[in-house]
Amino acid sequence: MKLNTIKPAEGSKKERRRVGRGLGSTLGKTCGRGHKGQYARTGKGKVKPGFEGGQMPLQRRLPKVGFRSRTAHLTAEVMLYRVAALGVAEVDLAVLKNAGLVGADIRRVKVVNKGVIQSAVKVVGLACTAGAKAAIEAAGGSVE
Repeated sequence: MKLNTIKPAEGSKKERRRVGRGLGSTLGKTCGRGHKGQYARTGKGKVKPGFEGGQMPLQRRLPKVGFRSRTAHLTAEVMLYRVAALGVAEVDLAVLKNAGLVGADIRRVKVVNKGVIQSAVKVVGLACTAGAKAAIEAAGGSVE
């Protein structure tokens, strides 16, 4: 076998269609596109996705679904054991921001009952779940 004698398998390569080369080619004149109409024009008769020929398209016939909260990105949750790990007597939004537990743009924080708290902590201006509130008060702290 030599490199100059290698050929593809018989029938694996097909000659490209030469359109517009006379009547004898069966693809002369209109080149297989028929007469007039959308698909006879250049550009392959493409229309934008979802176009239904002027009929109201499906994505506009169906009702709008879903809801995206405008305040969700301003709200955060803090676990109870993280509040206990701060080691301060009074916890508010500014303390949590300084400690890096919540982002700088956060406006509302909720304390969630996860973990154990031993020390008395005064929680000011933060929302608490019922379980977190009970745990804080059981440890001698308070929620305002």
